[in-house]
Amino acid sequence: MSIASNKKAFHDYFIEEKFEAGLVLEGWEVKAIREGKVQLKESYVKLLRGAFYLVGAHITPLKTASTHIVPDSTRSRKLLLNAREIDKLIGKVERAGYTLIALDMHFVRGRIKLQIGLGKGKKQHDKRDAERDKDAKREAQRVMKHAKGGAD
Repeated sequence: MSIASNKKAFHDYFIEEKFEAGLVLEGWEVKAIREGKVQLKESYVKLLRGAFYLVGAHITPLKTASTHIVPDSTRSRKLLLNAREIDKLIGKVERAGYTLIALDMHFVRGRIKLQIGLGKGKKQHDKRDAERDKDAKREAQRVMKHAKGGAD
């Protein structure tokens, strides 16, 4: 079940590979995520000290959060990946042009997981081509639907 998704990532990047990672979260963050108070729009994944961190994800604290903590809604959150995946991703990210982007936050057996994508940035002309293709498909669907409705 998806909690939040980053639709902008598919517009700005060619996603070549996807990985699923766990997140190190505080209690108030889990409660807020369960309420759907999370936004991945401007988030990305960064390599710091041999581990990957989710940077720029905004989790809005609940009003009912504990009074003895000071919530930081945009703090960096550590991602939990196995060693093979970390080594593979470090190799690809260090090469020019590859970026890790947060794609989707979802539940897996009660745990909050983050789907991250290994992607290359799109140039402006690539974005225009993708938009043109999407419009053409939409138009073809509309024509097919219209033709099917008129035949009955």
